[in-house]
Amino acid sequence: MSEQSLNHFTQDGRPHMVDVSEKAITKRTAVAESLVRMQRATRDAIVHQAMRKGDVLTIAELAGIMAAKKTSELIPLCHPVPIHHVSVDMDFEERDHPECAWLRIEAQVDTAHQTGVEMEALTACTVAALTVYDMCKKVDRAIEIEYTRLVYKSGGESGTFDRR
Repeated sequence: MSEQSLNHFTQDGRPHMVDVSEKAITKRTAVAESLVRMQRATRDAIVHQAMRKGDVLTIAELAGIMAAKKTSELIPLCHPVPIHHVSVDMDFEERDHPECAWLRIEAQVDTAHQTGVEMEALTACTVAALTVYDMCKKVDRAIEIEYTRLVYKSGGESGTFDRR
């Protein structure tokens, strides 16, 4: 493991927030995704807006956007970043399984700053997925958030990462 990979710690092992003041301001984008598995009946109730708590997808999208804006309050040592754009999109995916449905959540966050927005995109997806769970748990306790992962990032010294 390189010294650079542990840059949130001082030489004596104490945590600290990395100084980014000397870094160049560049356009930075991050895209993350979460995959949520549920019963097909739950998907149908979401699509037909039959959940008691309301429009699940719209509320989860809003929760994801709000979460991206609060990331530095949730993740220790994460810089507050001026977010210029956040989008959270959701689509059900068809797969060959007679009882399950999958909801793919994607968040994109953009800024022009000295540090990236990967954590904001990941947080947006995670909170959106948790919101789907919260709004549907009464009818489907078996809902699973299968994963949340970074899909794409650009800008900054580390360059571009593209899982697509």
